[in-house]
Amino acid sequence: MSYQVLARKWRPRSFGTLVGQEHVVRALTHALEQQRLHHAYLFTGTRGVGKTTLARILAKALNCETGITAKPCGECSACREIDMGRFVDLIEVDAATNTKVDEMRQLLENATYAPTRGRFKVYVIDEVHMLSTSAFNAMLKTLEEPPEHIKFILATTDPQKIPVTVLSRCLQFNLKQMPQGHIVDHLARILEAEQVPFEPAALRHIAKGAAGSMRDALSLLDQAIAHGAGRIEEAGVRDMLGTVGEDHLFALLDALAARDVQAMLAVAAEMDARSLSFDAALQELATQLHRIALVQFAPEAIVDEAERARLAGYAGRLDAEFLQLCYQIAIKGRSDLSLAPDEYAGFLMTLLRLVAFNPETPSSLAPGAPPEPAARAPTPAAAPQAPPPAAAKDAAPPQGAGDWHALLERLKLGGMVRELAAHCELAEQGEGSIKLRLDPAHKSLLMNKAPQEKLQAALATHFGRPVRLSIDIGSLNGETPAQRAESARSERQNRAIEALEQDAFVRDMIETFDATINEQSIKPL
Repeated sequence: MSYQVLARKWRPRSFGTLVGQEHVVRALTHALEQQRLHHAYLFTGTRGVGKTTLARILAKALNCETGITAKPCGECSACREIDMGRFVDLIEVDAATNTKVDEMRQLLENATYAPTRGRFKVYVIDEVHMLSTSAFNAMLKTLEEPPEHIKFILATTDPQKIPVTVLSRCLQFNLKQMPQGHIVDHLARILEAEQVPFEPAALRHIAKGAAGSMRDALSLLDQAIAHGAGRIEEAGVRDMLGTVGEDHLFALLDALAARDVQAMLAVAAEMDARSLSFDAALQELATQLHRIALVQFAPEAIVDEAERARLAGYAGRLDAEFLQLCYQIAIKGRSDLSLAPDEYAGFLMTLLRLVAFNPETPSSLAPGAPPEPAARAPTPAAAPQAPPPAAAKDAAPPQGAGDWHALLERLKLGGMVRELAAHCELAEQGEGSIKLRLDPAHKSLLMNKAPQEKLQAALATHFGRPVRLSIDIGSLNGETPAQRAESARSERQNRAIEALEQDAFVRDMIETFDATINEQSIKPL
């Protein structure tokens, strides 16, 4: 007996076995149960999500010998013939090869005749967007007022190319891409029924490679069974798909956190030797960077505790701002692969860019040279443990901290660190400590601990000793540097407007042409 591919053998034959399209199944089931039948249906969606399968199930529901039902029996002659593709009153048309108006007219002429066997004559027109404009025009009248015994089911992957006049005559259902979890569960059930041993991790790679298409997933499953000689193993599936395993991915992240260029190049060389996909590698790297950022800002979003624990180490080692830059570099590097001399060179340049833009990487680091530890200010965690210098045994209060505005200018901060400091005022200063008060309107600046830690390190470097920094949220008693800067900007803007209004030429223009001054366009010099 000839082998039947899994995509055909396990094609759903009822609404209950259709996976991942519950919203469409619910609407069609209710319509069939209440006998509220439309004459034309349009199923849209990407490849392999079940458009043609759903059309055949609907044809069975309409022509089952037990009556119009949402649960066709599957045993009567009509149901069996529809499943085998030889039911005389189910006419399936491939619009990609029947695009001409003459072919459509011939099809519609036959529509006037009553069904031969079934209750309804069902026309399934696949890839309907491929029809010519004349062909669409030819079917408009029949589509709007078809005979009682005719049902149209149209399917397309590109509904934007269908004329609005056709769309308005159909009930449209958008079939969504299959979630990876649905694909994995469905593949597992099939393999258990087929008695094929498998590793669950291998199915996740197949589901990811299918990109939301169940048909593609089943085709890849057939290929994986053949590749693994009757077994589905993760290593074999990774080799078959050319996907990057977690060992390579986390090796890259370890090297990035350690600023170890040689380790990153070694991982890239191993991937090249195994002919792994560099496009997929950058995609997976961007995914993991996104997951690490979630751990930094919203750890509860990572449901899997084991994954959250593993990523927490990277969340602590990688600066939040640098992590955002890494994500942009990864996705930009992926889009640039086609422009690179070759994919390997493009991948290497992306890795080197990650290191080059690391703010903690010395700019003098030569290509291929081992990274040297950058001189850094004491981290907040190490600051309390650092022994005070011999000259500072009395732990006197930091000098010059009283004028927070002047001190902030001397610190030369940037980015989020300066943003945080500029919205604070000095609340207290003690022996080796500084306490700031943050404007409540900007309390979101404390959601990320990294700017606060960097501010403390900058203060410690400025004063040459450990400084304990604390920031409270409360009503301000004075003016913050940000408020002073805004006041200065407003004053300069007002002076510029006043100077323009007093200009003799401008006054003449206003009087002559009854003009007005657009103050928003005035920029002080």
